[in-house]
Amino acid sequence: MSNIFKRIKESLSLSNKRVRRVAMSPFYVLSLLPYRALYVLSDCLYIILYRIIGYRKKVVRYNLDMVFPEKGEKERKEIERRFYRWLGDYFVETLKLLSVGKETFLKHARFEGVEEMERCFDEGQHCAAMLGHYGNWELLSATDLALKRWGTHTVKQDGGTATKPVTCGLIYHPLHNKYFDLLFMEIRQALHGVCIPKKNILRKLVEYRRENRLTLFGYIADQSPKWENIHLWLNFLGRETPVFTGAERIMRKMENAVFYVDAERPRRGQYVFTFKLITREPSNMDKNEITRRYFEMLEESIRRDPAIYLWSHNRWKRTHEEFECRNRER
Repeated sequence: MSNIFKRIKESLSLSNKRVRRVAMSPFYVLSLLPYRALYVLSDCLYIILYRIIGYRKKVVRYNLDMVFPEKGEKERKEIERRFYRWLGDYFVETLKLLSVGKETFLKHARFEGVEEMERCFDEGQHCAAMLGHYGNWELLSATDLALKRWGTHTVKQDGGTATKPVTCGLIYHPLHNKYFDLLFMEIRQALHGVCIPKKNILRKLVEYRRENRLTLFGYIADQSPKWENIHLWLNFLGRETPVFTGAERIMRKMENAVFYVDAERPRRGQYVFTFKLITREPSNMDKNEITRRYFEMLEESIRRDPAIYLWSHNRWKRTHEEFECRNRER
């Protein structure tokens, strides 16, 4: 009898592919709407999130006040308002990934600097990209669509050439809500990207190398680390900030070519992602220098157009003073 109930439970699980498709169907249907209609929906989200419920407004306002003390209240309020408009756009643009075709997608997202990545692939070097919660980072799950030789690459090897498959994707932190975790997995993998939980990435990279695959994975590296994972503090946006160094350690170990992904939004519905090379020899750089350079470049991006950064994240909830106090108590 227990086995019967177990099978019923498994058949109704969100991990079951058929059930998952049914569960995702409302979002999929919404994703079929044209961009123009989705942006009308975004305008409604803006009113709900900003005007009605004030989604994380205190956090947003606190962050903007701390980062831009030189700006007047009116200017900060304008950034705040533009941020919430962009946040609604982020949701609908991300949803659109469930059904958008390659040609339509590339009309809304342009990728620059990929030639340097292709040169790395030509020479058999794996790549890694560091990005922040800036612009619509979800669109980068489809970076391989911008490669001229999408899916495979011809590599110079032993005086000749060899064809190797290319795997592109994002490293992510699983969400606590299983339904939304599966939804975002479906979204991020809809255009051939691969999603790997951060705890599994090193093992997967080793597996890909054994399979003779070239790889490009994106590391969203501006989250706030837990107390036990703080190994470095940097000045970021004028604030002393704890930062992750795990991405850099992996890149050094794997000898990746390291890129920073800059994002620009010339107008609504249009993004330009530029891959800027940081180094092709990570092990030759000083310890933490890759992480430092990444945060310098991210700050340049944010100050250029602050409205498209994720200000609703409580980035500075951990202070150096409390960190030192905790260490003394151990």
